[in-house]
Amino acid sequence: MGFSTKAIHAGQAPDPTTGAIMTPVFLTSTYVQEELGKDKGYAYSRVSNPTRTALEQNIAALEGANEGMAFSSGMAAIDAIMHLLQPGDHVIMSRNVYGGTYRIARLVWEDFGLQFDFVDTSDLQQIERVIKPNSKMLFIETPTNPTIEITDLAGSAQIAKKNKLLSVADNTFATPFLQQPIGYGFDIVVHSLTKYLNGHSDMLGGLIVTSDKAIAEKLRFLQKSVGGVLSPFDAWLCLRGIKTLAVRMKQHGENAMQVAQWLMKQKQVSKVNYPGLEDHPQHEVAKRQMCGFGGMISFDLGSYAAATSFLKKVQLCALAESLGGVETIITHPATMTHAAIPPEQRQKIGITDGLIRISVGIEDVEDIIADLNASLNT
Repeated sequence: MGFSTKAIHAGQAPDPTTGAIMTPVFLTSTYVQEELGKDKGYAYSRVSNPTRTALEQNIAALEGANEGMAFSSGMAAIDAIMHLLQPGDHVIMSRNVYGGTYRIARLVWEDFGLQFDFVDTSDLQQIERVIKPNSKMLFIETPTNPTIEITDLAGSAQIAKKNKLLSVADNTFATPFLQQPIGYGFDIVVHSLTKYLNGHSDMLGGLIVTSDKAIAEKLRFLQKSVGGVLSPFDAWLCLRGIKTLAVRMKQHGENAMQVAQWLMKQKQVSKVNYPGLEDHPQHEVAKRQMCGFGGMISFDLGSYAAATSFLKKVQLCALAESLGGVETIITHPATMTHAAIPPEQRQKIGITDGLIRISVGIEDVEDIIADLNASLNT
Protein backbone atom coordinates (compact mmCIF):
# COMPACT_ATOMS: atom_id res chain seq x y z
CA MET A 1 0.00 0.00 0.00
CA GLY A 2 1.42 3.39 -1.02
CA PHE A 3 2.05 6.27 1.37
CA SER A 4 -0.89 8.42 0.27
CA THR A 5 -3.25 5.45 0.47
CA LYS A 6 -2.07 4.65 4.01
CA ALA A 7 -2.41 8.31 5.02
CA ILE A 8 -6.05 8.25 3.98
CA HIS A 9 -7.08 4.76 5.12
CA ALA A 10 -4.71 3.23 7.72
CA GLY A 11 -6.40 2.79 11.09
CA GLN A 12 -9.70 4.07 9.71
CA ALA A 13 -12.54 1.79 8.67
CA PRO A 14 -16.08 3.02 7.94
CA ASP A 15 -18.10 3.34 11.15
CA PRO A 16 -19.77 -0.07 11.72
CA THR A 17 -22.97 1.50 13.08
CA THR A 18 -23.67 4.11 10.40
CA GLY A 19 -21.18 3.49 7.61
CA ALA A 20 -19.73 6.99 8.11
CA ILE A 21 -16.57 7.28 6.01
CA MET A 22 -14.93 9.61 8.52
CA THR A 23 -13.87 8.27 11.93
CA PRO A 24 -16.35 9.67 14.47
CA VAL A 25 -15.27 11.95 17.33
CA PHE A 26 -15.98 9.82 20.39
CA LEU A 27 -16.74 12.51 22.97
CA THR A 28 -17.16 10.22 25.93
CA SER A 29 -15.24 9.81 29.17
CA THR A 30 -16.39 6.28 29.95
CA TYR A 31 -17.93 3.20 28.30
CA VAL A 32 -20.74 0.93 29.47
CA GLN A 33 -19.55 -2.59 30.19
CA GLU A 34 -21.62 -5.57 29.06
CA GLU A 35 -21.02 -7.32 32.37
CA LEU A 36 -18.38 -7.34 35.09
CA GLY A 37 -14.97 -7.64 33.44
CA LYS A 38 -16.36 -7.58 29.90
CA ASP A 39 -16.20 -4.49 27.68
CA LYS A 40 -15.90 -3.72 23.98
CA GLY A 41 -12.20 -2.86 24.20
CA TYR A 42 -12.64 0.51 25.87
CA ALA A 43 -13.25 1.32 29.52
CA TYR A 44 -12.11 4.90 30.19
CA SER A 45 -10.96 7.56 27.73
CA ARG A 46 -7.75 8.47 29.56
CA VAL A 47 -6.65 4.90 28.86
CA SER A 48 -7.94 4.68 25.29
CA ASN A 49 -10.45 6.29 22.97
CA PRO A 50 -11.50 5.02 19.50
CA THR A 51 -10.71 8.32 17.75
CA ARG A 52 -7.28 8.46 19.37
CA THR A 53 -6.67 4.80 18.56
CA ALA A 54 -7.36 5.48 14.88
CA LEU A 55 -4.76 8.27 14.84
CA GLU A 56 -2.19 6.17 16.70
CA GLN A 57 -2.60 3.30 14.25
CA ASN A 58 -2.52 5.65 11.26
CA ILE A 59 0.79 7.32 12.13
CA ALA A 60 2.37 4.05 13.24
CA ALA A 61 1.57 2.66 9.78
CA LEU A 62 3.06 5.72 8.06
CA GLU A 63 6.27 5.40 10.11
CA GLY A 64 6.54 1.65 9.52
CA ALA A 65 6.09 0.96 13.24
CA ASN A 66 3.81 -1.37 15.18
CA GLU A 67 2.62 0.85 18.03
CA GLY A 68 1.62 4.49 18.48
CA MET A 69 0.82 6.56 21.58
CA ALA A 70 -0.77 10.04 21.27
CA PHE A 71 -0.22 12.80 23.83
CA SER A 72 -1.61 16.26 24.49
CA SER A 73 1.48 17.98 23.02
CA GLY A 74 4.87 17.20 21.52
CA MET A 75 6.51 18.12 24.82
CA ALA A 76 4.23 15.74 26.73
CA ALA A 77 5.40 12.99 24.37
CA ILE A 78 9.08 13.87 24.91
CA ASP A 79 8.51 13.98 28.67
CA ALA A 80 7.09 10.44 28.51
CA ILE A 81 10.19 9.26 26.66
CA MET A 82 12.45 10.71 29.37
CA HIS A 83 10.44 8.71 31.93
CA LEU A 84 11.97 5.57 30.40
CA LEU A 85 15.27 6.56 32.06
CA GLN A 86 16.54 6.44 35.64
CA PRO A 87 18.36 9.06 37.75
CA GLY A 88 22.04 9.02 36.86
CA ASP A 89 21.45 8.04 33.22
CA HIS A 90 23.24 10.02 30.52
CA VAL A 91 21.53 11.26 27.33
CA ILE A 92 23.23 12.45 24.14
CA MET A 93 21.14 15.02 22.25
CA SER A 94 21.48 16.92 18.99
CA ARG A 95 22.83 20.39 19.76
CA ASN A 96 20.07 22.12 17.77
CA VAL A 97 17.01 20.46 19.25
CA TYR A 98 13.85 22.49 19.64
CA GLY A 99 14.16 25.03 22.45
CA GLY A 100 11.42 23.34 24.47
CA THR A 101 13.36 20.06 24.37
CA TYR A 102 16.49 21.83 25.60
CA ARG A 103 14.47 23.57 28.33
CA ILE A 104 12.87 20.38 29.70
CA ALA A 105 16.27 18.65 29.65
CA ARG A 106 18.20 21.39 31.44
CA LEU A 107 15.54 22.87 33.72
CA VAL A 108 13.39 19.84 34.54
CA TRP A 109 15.09 16.50 33.99
CA GLU A 110 18.55 17.47 35.22
CA ASP A 111 16.88 18.24 38.58
CA PHE A 112 15.72 14.61 38.63
CA GLY A 113 19.22 13.26 38.06
CA LEU A 114 19.48 12.83 34.30
CA GLN A 115 22.66 14.03 32.57
CA PHE A 116 22.77 15.59 29.10
CA ASP A 117 25.40 16.31 26.46
CA PHE A 118 24.37 18.40 23.44
CA VAL A 119 26.58 17.65 20.44
CA ASP A 120 26.65 18.07 16.68
CA THR A 121 25.11 14.72 15.79
CA SER A 122 25.70 15.38 12.09
CA ASP A 123 29.29 14.41 12.99
CA LEU A 124 29.02 10.78 14.09
CA GLN A 125 32.43 10.95 15.76
CA GLN A 126 31.09 13.57 18.16
CA ILE A 127 28.40 11.12 19.25
CA GLU A 128 30.95 8.40 19.96
CA ARG A 129 33.26 10.86 21.73
CA VAL A 130 30.76 11.65 24.51
CA ILE A 131 29.50 8.12 25.20
CA LYS A 132 30.01 7.20 28.88
CA PRO A 133 29.45 4.03 30.91
CA ASN A 134 26.11 5.51 32.10
CA SER A 135 24.94 6.59 28.62
CA LYS A 136 21.47 5.20 27.99
CA MET A 137 19.88 7.25 25.19
CA LEU A 138 20.72 8.94 21.90
CA PHE A 139 18.11 11.58 21.06
CA ILE A 140 18.48 13.18 17.64
CA GLU A 141 16.49 15.73 15.69
CA THR A 142 16.94 15.71 11.93
CA PRO A 143 16.61 18.16 10.31
CA THR A 144 17.40 20.20 13.40
CA ASN A 145 15.51 23.22 14.61
CA PRO A 146 16.43 25.89 13.53
CA THR A 147 19.77 25.45 11.75
CA ILE A 148 18.53 22.53 9.60
CA GLU A 149 21.46 20.18 10.29
CA ILE A 150 21.07 16.59 9.08
CA THR A 151 22.08 13.50 11.06
CA ASP A 152 22.91 10.24 9.30
CA LEU A 153 20.07 7.99 10.48
CA ALA A 154 21.69 4.66 9.62
CA GLY A 155 25.06 5.63 11.06
CA SER A 156 23.68 7.05 14.31
CA ALA A 157 21.34 4.08 14.82
CA GLN A 158 24.30 1.74 14.37
CA ILE A 159 26.29 3.64 17.04
CA ALA A 160 23.32 3.44 19.40
CA LYS A 161 22.92 -0.30 18.91
CA LYS A 162 26.64 -0.95 19.33
CA ASN A 163 26.64 0.93 22.64
CA LYS A 164 23.23 -0.36 23.84
CA LEU A 165 21.65 3.10 23.76
CA LEU A 166 17.94 3.65 23.33
CA SER A 167 17.70 5.56 20.05
CA VAL A 168 15.09 8.31 19.61
CA ALA A 169 14.47 10.48 16.54
CA ASP A 170 12.36 13.62 16.50
CA ASN A 171 10.89 13.43 12.99
CA THR A 172 8.71 16.55 13.21
CA PHE A 173 10.44 18.59 10.48
CA ALA A 174 10.67 15.75 7.95
CA THR A 175 7.47 13.78 8.70
CA PRO A 176 7.20 10.11 7.66
CA PHE A 177 6.56 11.32 4.13
CA LEU A 178 10.22 12.32 3.76
CA GLN A 179 11.94 9.81 6.05
CA GLN A 180 11.14 6.92 8.36
CA PRO A 181 13.78 6.50 11.10
CA ILE A 182 12.35 3.15 12.29
CA GLY A 183 13.48 1.67 8.99
CA TYR A 184 17.03 2.85 9.69
CA GLY A 185 17.13 1.10 13.05
CA PHE A 186 15.74 3.65 15.52
CA ASP A 187 13.83 2.38 18.53
CA ILE A 188 11.48 5.36 18.96
CA VAL A 189 10.21 8.18 16.75
CA VAL A 190 8.47 11.23 18.21
CA HIS A 191 6.40 13.94 16.53
CA SER A 192 4.78 17.21 17.37
CA LEU A 193 1.42 16.57 15.72
CA THR A 194 0.82 20.32 15.91
CA LYS A 195 3.12 20.85 12.94
CA TYR A 196 3.11 19.15 9.52
CA LEU A 197 1.11 16.06 10.42
CA ASN A 198 -1.94 18.15 11.28
CA GLY A 199 -0.83 20.91 8.94
CA HIS A 200 -3.54 23.49 9.64
CA SER A 201 -2.40 25.33 12.80
CA ASP A 202 -5.57 24.44 14.69
CA MET A 203 -4.61 21.82 17.30
CA LEU A 204 -1.88 20.68 19.71
CA GLY A 205 -0.62 17.14 20.03
CA GLY A 206 2.32 14.77 20.19
CA LEU A 207 2.83 11.16 19.16
CA ILE A 208 5.37 8.41 19.78
CA VAL A 209 5.79 5.31 17.62
CA THR A 210 7.88 2.20 18.21
CA SER A 211 8.07 -1.40 17.07
CA ASP A 212 9.53 -2.57 20.39
CA LYS A 213 6.73 -4.21 22.37
CA ALA A 214 8.41 -3.70 25.77
CA ILE A 215 8.98 0.01 25.10
CA ALA A 216 5.38 0.36 23.91
CA GLU A 217 4.06 -1.25 27.09
CA LYS A 218 6.06 1.17 29.26
CA LEU A 219 4.89 4.16 27.25
CA ARG A 220 1.25 3.08 27.37
CA PHE A 221 1.56 2.67 31.13
CA LEU A 222 2.95 6.23 31.36
CA GLN A 223 0.25 7.51 29.03
CA LYS A 224 -2.44 5.99 31.26
CA SER A 225 -0.82 6.89 34.58
CA VAL A 226 0.24 10.49 33.89
CA GLY A 227 -2.79 11.24 31.75
CA GLY A 228 -1.40 13.79 29.30
CA VAL A 229 -3.42 12.27 26.47
CA LEU A 230 -4.67 13.75 23.21
CA SER A 231 -8.34 14.77 23.19
CA PRO A 232 -10.71 12.97 20.79
CA PHE A 233 -11.46 16.18 18.88
CA ASP A 234 -7.77 17.00 18.39
CA ALA A 235 -7.19 13.41 17.26
CA TRP A 236 -9.98 13.84 14.70
CA LEU A 237 -8.52 17.14 13.46
CA CYS A 238 -5.13 15.51 12.99
CA LEU A 239 -6.62 12.50 11.17
CA ARG A 240 -8.30 14.93 8.79
CA GLY A 241 -5.03 16.81 8.24
CA ILE A 242 -2.98 13.68 7.57
CA LYS A 243 -5.19 12.74 4.62
CA THR A 244 -3.51 15.54 2.63
CA LEU A 245 -0.01 15.11 4.10
CA ALA A 246 1.58 13.79 0.91
CA VAL A 247 0.29 16.53 -1.38
CA ARG A 248 1.05 19.21 1.20
CA MET A 249 4.63 18.03 1.75
CA LYS A 250 5.29 17.99 -1.98
CA GLN A 251 4.15 21.60 -2.28
CA HIS A 252 5.99 22.70 0.85
CA GLY A 253 9.16 21.21 -0.63
CA GLU A 254 8.72 22.73 -4.08
CA ASN A 255 8.06 26.18 -2.63
CA ALA A 256 10.92 25.94 -0.12
CA MET A 257 13.43 25.05 -2.82
CA GLN A 258 12.46 28.10 -4.85
CA VAL A 259 12.55 30.36 -1.79
CA ALA A 260 15.96 28.99 -0.72
CA GLN A 261 17.41 29.51 -4.19
CA TRP A 262 16.04 33.06 -4.25
CA LEU A 263 17.46 33.84 -0.79
CA MET A 264 20.90 32.67 -1.93
CA LYS A 265 20.93 35.53 -4.46
CA GLN A 266 20.06 38.31 -2.00
CA LYS A 267 22.95 40.51 -0.88
CA GLN A 268 21.34 41.15 2.52
CA VAL A 269 21.44 37.40 3.34
CA SER A 270 24.77 36.11 4.66
CA LYS A 271 23.80 32.42 4.96
CA VAL A 272 20.98 30.10 3.92
CA ASN A 273 20.37 26.73 5.64
CA TYR A 274 18.40 24.33 3.46
CA PRO A 275 19.38 20.69 2.77
CA GLY A 276 18.19 20.92 -0.83
CA LEU A 277 21.00 23.36 -1.67
CA GLU A 278 24.16 21.72 -2.91
CA ASP A 279 26.33 23.80 -0.57
CA HIS A 280 24.54 22.47 2.52
CA PRO A 281 27.14 20.48 4.53
CA GLN A 282 24.91 17.39 4.71
CA HIS A 283 23.28 17.70 1.28
CA GLU A 284 24.43 14.24 0.20
CA VAL A 285 23.22 12.63 3.43
CA ALA A 286 19.83 14.29 3.00
CA LYS A 287 19.62 13.06 -0.61
CA ARG A 288 20.38 9.53 0.55
CA GLN A 289 17.90 9.22 3.42
CA MET A 290 15.11 11.64 2.51
CA CYS A 291 12.75 11.62 -0.48
CA GLY A 292 12.61 15.43 -0.48
CA PHE A 293 14.03 18.31 1.51
CA GLY A 294 10.98 19.66 3.31
CA GLY A 295 9.61 23.12 3.91
CA MET A 296 11.93 24.49 6.60
CA ILE A 297 14.61 27.11 5.85
CA SER A 298 16.68 29.37 8.06
CA PHE A 299 18.73 32.32 6.88
CA ASP A 300 20.94 34.92 8.51
CA LEU A 301 20.59 38.68 8.07
CA GLY A 302 23.73 39.41 10.08
CA SER A 303 22.34 41.28 13.08
CA TYR A 304 19.43 41.66 15.46
CA ALA A 305 18.71 45.12 14.05
CA ALA A 306 18.44 43.77 10.51
CA ALA A 307 16.23 40.88 11.64
CA THR A 308 13.95 43.23 13.58
CA SER A 309 13.62 45.62 10.64
CA PHE A 310 12.86 42.76 8.26
CA LEU A 311 10.27 41.14 10.53
CA LYS A 312 8.41 44.42 10.98
CA LYS A 313 7.75 44.56 7.24
CA VAL A 314 6.47 41.07 6.41
CA GLN A 315 2.77 40.91 5.62
CA LEU A 316 1.89 37.62 3.93
CA CYS A 317 4.41 35.72 6.06
CA ALA A 318 3.02 35.45 9.59
CA LEU A 319 5.40 36.36 12.43
CA ALA A 320 4.52 33.61 14.89
CA GLU A 321 5.75 30.59 16.83
CA SER A 322 5.16 27.09 15.43
CA LEU A 323 5.54 25.76 11.90
CA GLY A 324 4.19 23.25 9.42
CA GLY A 325 0.88 24.91 8.65
CA VAL A 326 -0.40 25.57 5.15
CA GLU A 327 0.44 29.26 5.70
CA THR A 328 3.99 30.62 5.68
CA ILE A 329 5.18 31.25 9.25
CA ILE A 330 8.32 33.21 10.04
CA THR A 331 10.13 33.16 13.38
CA HIS A 332 13.10 34.73 15.18
CA PRO A 333 14.54 31.72 17.06
CA ALA A 334 16.83 33.66 19.42
CA THR A 335 13.93 35.52 21.03
CA MET A 336 11.08 33.12 20.34
CA THR A 337 11.44 29.34 19.99
CA HIS A 338 14.98 29.09 21.44
CA ALA A 339 14.96 31.89 24.02
CA ALA A 340 15.45 29.29 26.80
CA ILE A 341 18.97 28.56 25.51
CA PRO A 342 21.63 30.87 27.06
CA PRO A 343 22.95 33.49 24.55
CA GLU A 344 26.52 32.17 24.57
CA GLN A 345 25.27 28.65 23.83
CA ARG A 346 23.01 29.92 21.03
CA GLN A 347 25.97 31.62 19.37
CA LYS A 348 28.05 28.42 19.55
CA ILE A 349 25.41 26.38 17.73
CA GLY A 350 24.60 28.93 15.05
CA ILE A 351 21.44 30.50 16.48
CA THR A 352 22.59 34.06 15.93
CA ASP A 353 20.59 37.21 16.64
CA GLY A 354 20.23 37.67 12.89
CA LEU A 355 18.88 34.18 12.18
CA ILE A 356 15.37 33.91 10.74
CA ARG A 357 13.48 30.62 10.47
CA ILE A 358 10.79 30.28 7.83
CA SER A 359 8.22 27.51 7.52
CA VAL A 360 7.39 27.86 3.84
CA GLY A 361 3.68 27.42 3.25
CA ILE A 362 1.75 26.22 0.23
CA GLU A 363 0.64 29.63 -1.03
CA ASP A 364 1.68 30.66 -4.54
CA VAL A 365 5.43 30.81 -4.23
CA GLU A 366 5.58 34.05 -6.21
CA ASP A 367 3.57 35.74 -3.46
CA ILE A 368 5.85 34.39 -0.72
CA ILE A 369 8.95 35.64 -2.52
CA ALA A 370 7.33 39.00 -3.25
CA ASP A 371 6.64 39.50 0.46
CA LEU A 372 10.19 38.54 1.43
CA ASN A 373 11.60 40.76 -1.31
CA ALA A 374 9.56 43.78 -0.22
CA SER A 375 10.63 43.27 3.39
CA LEU A 376 14.32 42.94 2.51
CA ASN A 377 14.32 45.99 0.32
CA THR A 378 12.61 48.35 2.75
